[in-house]
Order: sequence, then structure tokens, then C-alpha cells
Amino acid sequence: MSARGLHWASINEISFVAGMRLLFWIARVCGRWPFRVVLYPVLCWYVMTKPLPRRASQDYLARVTAHTGRKLPGVLHHFAAFGESILDKMLLWGGLYDVDSVELHGGKMISDAVAAGKGGLLICAHLGNLELCRVLSRQRHDIKLTVLVHTRHAQAFNDMLGKLNPASQLNLMQVTEMSPATAILLSERVARGEFVVIAGDRVPVSHNPRTAMADFMGAPAAFPVGPFVLASVLQCPVYLLFSIREGRRAAVYFERFRESVRIPRVGREEAFSALAADYAQRLEHYCLRAPLQWFNYYDFWHSPQLERPDASR
Repeated sequence: MSARGLHWASINEISFVAGMRLLFWIARVCGRWPFRVVLYPVLCWYVMTKPLPRRASQDYLARVTAHTGRKLPGVLHHFAAFGESILDKMLLWGGLYDVDSVELHGGKMISDAVAAGKGGLLICAHLGNLELCRVLSRQRHDIKLTVLVHTRHAQAFNDMLGKLNPASQLNLMQVTEMSPATAILLSERVARGEFVVIAGDRVPVSHNPRTAMADFMGAPAAFPVGPFVLASVLQCPVYLLFSIREGRRAAVYFERFRESVRIPRVGREEAFSALAADYAQRLEHYCLRAPLQWFNYYDFWHSPQLERPDASR
């Protein structure tokens, strides 16, 4: 693949993990402001030495500005928000985060489903700090989550979280491609009233990813159809899950997306496009509420189809 179309999974987005170990210690001992003072030299080094994430951030911020007319802070602030989110993840799994301060919106909808013994599919995004949801679910023993991830590109960071708290690894399922055996396993878990969590804003890790184009920030972008295919297999309620920081407080939002998803034999692509468009609309809504908290540091608007050998140039 070209440098412009480099797949997100080949980008080591947590390459400053060693520095974050030191920063975590500073925040734990001295507080958040000393952490921020030391953070910016680390971020400056990262921004200067990582041209692909830097250009992706610049492109994203420029698109938000063009789409809204709202001038945003620069790349350094975008990466600073990323550093703050990493600290929050470490504080969460280190037992140093006040989870009681997290505001839940739409949580009753999930609680009612759990009380009725109904599982579901949660489609999330790389927005804010989704580790909050896993920590909160561990406090509510009646809520069982299985989080589908592709974390090999960030293995060092996940190993660090595991050292802080081995429980951080318990409900993750490493998935590169959805096999029939995996689908059966997930279907059994949903039938027991559990929830499956999958990201909807990164294309699959495969040579020829299945995607649907949808308008996002004023331009077409490729979204994975995998979450919608999985929803059609599981035949369960589908919810959206977004997490953002609003001021000093973190907020988690749940929304009902579909009571169930059925993909017709005729008009499949149109059905996928409609689902992707609805998801992209809600993702855009929350990104505009917290634009610096969307952490996809690759060329999101580059269609993977352009990298096929037979594609028109």
C-alpha cells in the first residue's frame, strides 16, 4: 500500500509507551498538571518524528474546520488529548480514576435489557476513552462484555495495562477476520444476555476489506460493513456507544441504533450504505462535540479500494 493509504493496523500508534510509563508515575505522585508540563516535550518529539499521524491529524482538523467553520487548535493539542486519554486508561486500570464521576446517558436502556435477559451488539468508535465502559461493566457484575479488538499494533501498551491490572485483558477477543466459529461463539454469548462490542470506524484488517462509503465531515469515507454483518448474524438489538470528556467529567452515551439488522439478498450494498450513513451521522455528531478526542491517526478518507491493482487511477 502507498504511504498515503497505509492501513491503520500497520501504524504503531502507541510508540511513546516508554515515555508514558514515566508520565504515569509523575501523574500518580505529583498530579495532572505536572504530568501535562512533562507531556508536551514528549508530544513535540512524537509530532516531529511521525509524519504520517501528523499529516492525518492536520487533514482531520482541517476537514472539521471546513465543515463547521469552527477554528480548532493545532496538531499538538490533538495529540495532547490522545496523551490525556492514555493517562486516563492507565489511571482506570491502576485503580486511581474516580469512576463514580462518569456521567451515563442512556444507561437505563442497557440496564432494562440486562434485566430482561436480552443481550445485544454495541458499535463503538475510537472516540474518547472506551476503557471506561469495560471498567464500569466490571463494577456491574450482571453486565458481561466481549470486546472485539485488533491490538497487535499496540501490544506494548496493552501489555502495560495488563501489568497495572491483569483484569484489563479478561474480556478482550482478538479478531482479525470473523470466522464461522467466532460468530457461533458470539451468538451463544448474546443468547445468554451478554453484549458484544465492536468498533465501527476502522476498516477491516484484510487485503480486500469490505466497506461502504458514507459522508463524514463533508466528504465520503470508507466504513466497515463488518459490524452490520455481525448484527445480521446475531439478530439482536444494536446500540451505539460513544465516550467523550466534557470539561472535567467523562460521559458515556448509549443510543439505540436498530432493533435488529436484516441484510436482504437483493440490494445488499444499498442496505450497507444506509447503515453506514446512519452510523457516520452519529459519529460525526459526537466528534463535533469533542473534535480533539477522535483518535484515528491515519488517512481516514482514503478509500481502500484505491489500492487495488485493477483500480482506475
